[in-house]
Amino acid sequence: MRYLFICLLFVVSSFKSVDPDEALTKANRICGKWESAEKNLTVEVYAYKNTFRAKIIRFTGGVTPAKPMETITDIKNPDSALRNRKVLGLNVVEGLTYKSSSDTWENGKIYEVQSGKCWNAAASLGKDGLLKVKGYWHVKLLGKTMIFRRIN
Repeated sequence: MRYLFICLLFVVSSFKSVDPDEALTKANRICGKWESAEKNLTVEVYAYKNTFRAKIIRFTGGVTPAKPMETITDIKNPDSALRNRKVLGLNVVEGLTYKSSSDTWENGKIYEVQSGKCWNAAASLGKDGLLKVKGYWHVKLLGKTMIFRRIN
């Protein structure tokens, strides 16, 4: 009986407890300002009610004739009531939740301004420090990945 107790004690003590502050710190690594690899888009990722969002803070191109980014609206939105909202400041990623077991952010939604469509989204940080945001429709293998570099 004593042997069983010692074995049980060893097994229980070998489990690493998860420090909530450490998990939060790891999750918040995604926060900050990020510039796309093409340098035509800058987003700010921030925490919001136990999830993460990203809003557009700078963009170039995509509109003919060229207009100041402050004047461009969400004209492709399927909801006609939202077509007059400004693209600058628009939340384009919402609902990402940190998954510590894979060190990724999952179960989000990404809004594509160019088409007015919404996709599933996931994100990860590479060892090189680059943020990879994947938009996909139900299956991650079938999707598009955008690469971002931290700028602050």
